[in-house]
Amino acid sequence: MKRELARLVSAQVCLHSCMTGLRMAAPLMLLRQGQTEAAIGVLLSLFALSQVFLALPAGRLSDRWGLRNCFSLSVVVASSGAWLAALWPRTWMLSLAALLTGAACGLVIIALQRHVGRISQDVDELRQAFSWLSIGPAVSNFIGPLSAGVVIDLLGFRAAYVLLGVFPLVSAWLARGVRSKASPRLADAPKPGPAFELLRDAPLRRLLLVNWFLSSCWDVHTFMVPILGHELDVSASAIGTVLGMFALAATFTRTVLPWVARRFKERQIIRAAMWVTGAMLALYPWAPNAWVMGAGSIVLGLFLGAVQPMVMSALHQITPEHRLGQALGLRLMTINASSVGMPLLFGAASATLGAAPVFWIMAASVTLGSHLARKL
Repeated sequence: MKRELARLVSAQVCLHSCMTGLRMAAPLMLLRQGQTEAAIGVLLSLFALSQVFLALPAGRLSDRWGLRNCFSLSVVVASSGAWLAALWPRTWMLSLAALLTGAACGLVIIALQRHVGRISQDVDELRQAFSWLSIGPAVSNFIGPLSAGVVIDLLGFRAAYVLLGVFPLVSAWLARGVRSKASPRLADAPKPGPAFELLRDAPLRRLLLVNWFLSSCWDVHTFMVPILGHELDVSASAIGTVLGMFALAATFTRTVLPWVARRFKERQIIRAAMWVTGAMLALYPWAPNAWVMGAGSIVLGLFLGAVQPMVMSALHQITPEHRLGQALGLRLMTINASSVGMPLLFGAASATLGAAPVFWIMAASVTLGSHLARKL
C-alpha cells in the first residue's frame, strides 16, 4: 500500500506540474505580447472551468474504467495540450491548452481519489492515504512554475511547453503496473442514477456544504490578501511571502496529519478548522503590518490544510462504493465552480465595501456553518 501510494503521489505531481507550469507560462507569454489583464483573467479561468463542466462525466468515467484507463487518457490529453501550445503559441491555442490540461488533471484527481479510497484497508489507513495524496498538488505548484520559468529564461516559451508535455509521460511511467480496480459490474451493483441524486443523502449534502464553506475561505484568503496588503501599503514581495507562508503551513499540516488523524475523528478536525478559520478571518483586517498578516496566514494554513484529507476520508465512508466516482465529481465541480465564481463576488464586494467586510462576512458564514460539521 505505501509503495503504491508513493508512486501514485509522484505520478500525480508530474501530471499536475504540466498544468501548473502552463498556468504560469501562458499568461506571462500573453502579457509580453501586449494582451490585457482581462484576457489573462479569462485564460486563467479556463483551467478551472473545464473541471466544472467535466467533473461529473469524469466521475462516471472513473466508476466505469478504473484508474489505469483514466490515467492513460489524461496523459494523452495533457501532453497534447502542452505540445499544441508549443506548435502554435497563439491566444486561441493557449486557451485550448488550458482547457485540455485542466480537464486532464480533473480526471486524474477523481480517479486517484477513488482508487486510493478503495485500496485502503481501514479508516486510519484511509485518513493517512488522503493526507499524503493531498501533498501532491502543493509540490506540483512549486515544480511546474519553477521548471517552466527556468526553461523560458534559457530557451524560450516553446521549449518550456515541450518540457511541460514530457511531465505527463513521466507520470505514466511512474503509474505503470498499478492495479486498476473498476466498480462492480451493473449486474452485481445497482445501476447508478444521475449524480445530483446523491444530494438527497443528508450526510453527503452536509459534507459538500462544509467543504464549500472551507474552500471559499481558502479562496477569500488567496484573493483578498493582495487587496488588503495594498490598502496597508505593503510591498509586493511581502504579500507574496504572506501567501507563501500559507502554502507552506498547509503542506506541513498535510505531512503530519496522518499522526493527528489517529487521535481525532474527521468531524472533530473539521469543526476545529471552521472555528479557528472564522476567528482568524474576523481578526485579519485588523492586522497592522505584514508580520501580523504572515502570522495569521500561517495559522489559517495549518488548519485549512487539514480539511481536504478529512473531507475525502468522510466522503468515502458515507458514499456507496459503485457511486464514488460520481460523488467525487460532484465535489470537484462545486469546488471549481466556487473558484470561478467567488473571486468575481469578492472583487465586486471589496470594490463597494472594502476588504474588511468581505473577511467578516466570510468569517461569520464559516462559523455559523460549523454546526453542520457536528452532524457529520
